[in-house]
Amino acid sequence: MNKIKTGLLFFVSIFISAGLLAQSIEEGKKFMYYEKYRSAKDVFQKLVDANPNNVDAVYWLGQSMILAEDNADVAAAKALYQKTLMNNSNSALLLAGMGHIELLEGKLPDARNRFETAISISQGKNMDVLNAVGFANVQAEKGDANYAVEKLKQATELKKMKDPDVWANLGDAYRKLTQGGPAQIAYEKALEFNPNYARASFRIGKIYVSQGVTQKDIYTRYFDEAIAKDPAYAPVYQELYQLYYTTNVTKSAEYLDKYLATTDSDPRKDCYYRASMKYAQGLFAEAVSVGNSCISAGGAEGALPNVYGLIGYAYDKLGDSVNAKTSFDTYFEKQKPEKIGSGDLATYGQILLKMGMDSLAGLSIEKAVALDSTEKGKVDALKVMASKYESLKRYKDAADWYSKVVSIKQNLTKMDIYSAGYNYYRVGEYVPAVTMFNMYSEKFPEDPLGYYLCGKSNWAIDSTMELASANACFEKTIEVAQKDSAKYKAQLIGSLKYFLIYSVYKRDKDAALAYADRILGIDPADAETIKNREIIPGLNFGTQGSPKQQNNSGGNKAAAAKQSGR
Repeated sequence: MNKIKTGLLFFVSIFISAGLLAQSIEEGKKFMYYEKYRSAKDVFQKLVDANPNNVDAVYWLGQSMILAEDNADVAAAKALYQKTLMNNSNSALLLAGMGHIELLEGKLPDARNRFETAISISQGKNMDVLNAVGFANVQAEKGDANYAVEKLKQATELKKMKDPDVWANLGDAYRKLTQGGPAQIAYEKALEFNPNYARASFRIGKIYVSQGVTQKDIYTRYFDEAIAKDPAYAPVYQELYQLYYTTNVTKSAEYLDKYLATTDSDPRKDCYYRASMKYAQGLFAEAVSVGNSCISAGGAEGALPNVYGLIGYAYDKLGDSVNAKTSFDTYFEKQKPEKIGSGDLATYGQILLKMGMDSLAGLSIEKAVALDSTEKGKVDALKVMASKYESLKRYKDAADWYSKVVSIKQNLTKMDIYSAGYNYYRVGEYVPAVTMFNMYSEKFPEDPLGYYLCGKSNWAIDSTMELASANACFEKTIEVAQKDSAKYKAQLIGSLKYFLIYSVYKRDKDAALAYADRILGIDPADAETIKNREIIPGLNFGTQGSPKQQNNSGGNKAAAAKQSGR
């Protein structure tokens, strides 16, 4: 009887230990869901310390190392996975984890081999493995989102699959492919399995943010839903803090307080956020002061790299370009390249412009444009360079930067094209000017300005009028401008004056007089045309066809030979 009792107690203890172990894994995964990676790491580290061959705990410990927002340690996760695989070489989950590491390292073929091996070992029927493969390809910048969709959809088709995390990851994969509709469907499917799954509602809101939707009520509705489902879901507060940062400082501060109350405590991060709120409140000197205190208190780990960038922004607002540049230089040195934003590079470029470092400024702006995912961000950065060069009367440089705007912007305005074309024209770059003004006319055919400036540019190229290169443009100007001669008087008269001069050079007095009369019919007081009207009848043409006066009392060169309006 005692032996039976002892054996029973042994099995009960085993059962209880297994239950506690499973409970601890779920506890750590819950911290991962809330993006509380430090807390998750602590849970999984204890499990691994207790059993180094607990492959589930090892996998998740590695994930907590990879995903730690400001303290990611991919090398440590790699070492952990490699060490554990030595004794667990057929662990499909750990192979998927190694594939994740290889994606982060840019070893794409190796990663794909790991994933396929993991799926093969688990016969394509292990939800956790398929989910891990899908997530890795979503999270890693160089991951294949289409491959992630394929494997995550495979996971959703498994029997008894009820994990909303798989559907949420599928939604993230579609978002990576910029397919908002399928992404939202996947997130809504996650909510069918768990109506309180705040992550899904939050991610739906993120779809609209990433699409550049300007009405806050559209995406904040989903963020509010996420909060209602789970007030402890920290990521939504961080997002709202950032969204209101430049538009409503009070709200931003409220959401920041909620974020800090629900996320892992991190003195370095908390200090950065305090400095950032000083900046948002317009207290730039205080932002510098608090930022410097973050650096002093950073200890062995040092301050977050973002602190140096924030100080750079604050110095820029204070008009201190030298210290702003120094702070940004340190920020770029310490920050991970993938976390440097287009706004950082654009602001740095503007600082360099103020310091007269034009070439370096241009390189920084170009990097900002390449990195920016929005048309508006790209255009705004390019226009900073263009307008600066224009103010310095460096018109060729200004035109080159305005032409980059033209090449990027989808819905061009008249001013966009005019700014590029006219700056080329004013510096004597007539060929690219013609290209721009032709584009202007194609997009705005009822506006004679494009045709007119095309004519003037071609006239500058064909100054002797021998090729008549400007004729077609000026003819089109007259055709369009005469529909509203009052509004387009300058372009109409300028074009008629061109043909008056062209007629003189072609030794056609009658045509020249006709053009003079047309001009005077529009503006009877045009002094230049009145004088030409008097001179033209007295012109004779030499053997080379150059106009001369029969009576030299009025001068050796006819007024009509002047290229009026140029």
